[in-house]
Amino acid sequence: MKAVRIAQWGAPPRIEERPDPVPAPGRSLVRMQAATVGHIDRTVWRGGFLRPPPLPYTPGVEGAGIVIHSERFAPGQRVWLRGSGLGTQFDGTWCEIADAPDAALGELPEGLDMALGSAFFSPCTSAWVALHEVARVRAGERVMVAGASGAVGSLAVQLALEIGAKVCAVVADASADHGLPAGADIVEWRPGIEAPSQEAEVLIDTVGGDVLAALLGRVLPGGRAVLIGYTAGETLSLSLPAFMQRDVSLLPLNMFRREAQGRAAVPRLLERLADGRLRLAVQRFAFDEAARALEWIAQRGHRGRAVLVAD
Repeated sequence: MKAVRIAQWGAPPRIEERPDPVPAPGRSLVRMQAATVGHIDRTVWRGGFLRPPPLPYTPGVEGAGIVIHSERFAPGQRVWLRGSGLGTQFDGTWCEIADAPDAALGELPEGLDMALGSAFFSPCTSAWVALHEVARVRAGERVMVAGASGAVGSLAVQLALEIGAKVCAVVADASADHGLPAGADIVEWRPGIEAPSQEAEVLIDTVGGDVLAALLGRVLPGGRAVLIGYTAGETLSLSLPAFMQRDVSLLPLNMFRREAQGRAAVPRLLERLADGRLRLAVQRFAFDEAARALEWIAQRGHRGRAVLVAD
């Protein structure tokens, strides 16, 4: 089979011929139709993961395909793949045939696009858990979403509106087509200018850095701020007296620890994606364009998720 391989940390991905994996107890073989290129893949590829897989390795934490062999699913079953060490502890999904733990697989409904089935898990479950389990958003509350044009941010906007919250979607360029629902109040803002005047009980921040530092001041006293990502900066500088006086709870979202909550929400999320209540933009790349996909997700302002698709 063909697989995308990484020989050294940060080295360009290359297509190589590899032996086909063979059936083993507790593991499934899946013919890959799509494989997501996400920020965790980029972190591992750059050598920044705490416990990286041994080199050389095949990246890919997420994917979707058709079962060849499994103790859980019948051959021909459409499935999504995520976690259980894929692409972090051992070879992942950027290949023609993935060898994955049975626990990494979930059933993918008929009619749902394979690229969407590959891409949905991380942003959908992150947005769901952030709103329902961490912030515990209630109907009528005001929710500000920073980085609302991104995959997680756009889903957080959609799910917050579904709860019945009043949503302020913060984007860097309001004139761009972000595909955000009409019910959201879209606000243009970026670091370096005065923070928006809107206030909220809840801040869902997907970018971190200076954005989080500035928007924390727009959270009402006693409110909650959930940190999901840090693409705008990995450090946070705060005035501790001001922060303590506002008494805002700063809550990090750790989806490795909360993966069970995310998996429990998957059926509801897939149902919403299938009937169009939830929308997620996907940018498709060929498997031999993995390097370009890694560059694309590092660009500020990109919309949706990058997915490698089979020929």
